[in-house]
Amino acid sequence: MPLPTLHTDRLVLRPFTPDDIPTLVPLIGAREIAATTRSIPHPYTVAHAEKFIENCSKGEEINLAIVLKTNSQLVGGGILRPSLDDLHAEVGYWIALPYWRQGFATEAARALVSYAFDELKMNRVYAFYMSSNPASGEVLKKLGLKHEGTMRKHQRKWGEYVDIKVYGMLREEWLSCAERKGTLSTV
Repeated sequence: MPLPTLHTDRLVLRPFTPDDIPTLVPLIGAREIAATTRSIPHPYTVAHAEKFIENCSKGEEINLAIVLKTNSQLVGGGILRPSLDDLHAEVGYWIALPYWRQGFATEAARALVSYAFDELKMNRVYAFYMSSNPASGEVLKKLGLKHEGTMRKHQRKWGEYVDIKVYGMLREEWLSCAERKGTLSTV
């Protein structure tokens, strides 16, 4: 599956490249990022980044760098894990600490959800987040995803079991959702 480039009002979501590694490592390597995500290791090394970039090119997942439209500064990453058999996709995102609370997570996640429904024609989009990261839940609510359940003590993070919240949205809900209008252009 070729990786898209998505444009929003303030952001470009584009494929990661090896040139991103020097900026990626310190941003994603912050302990606060690992603490709010299910799968990002800490410490995060150049070797992690190199393997990540290599895996991005395999096309099994859609991993995109989130960069500012004004200056191409890397501010985070977004992912879609589509299942073409079942027509559903998991959406995920992270935003670097200096860019928190500026609406970038919502804007990037909206672009990913829009791409999943409008371009990939998915029937369902869903997301997981750790209950210790309620800000991620707020992003999902803003997009119109609904809380579908809590997987109690589902994941082990740094030696402790944490609850995982599940949010989802169906295609018909997206099509009637005002949040989808005018959010995305692809290249």
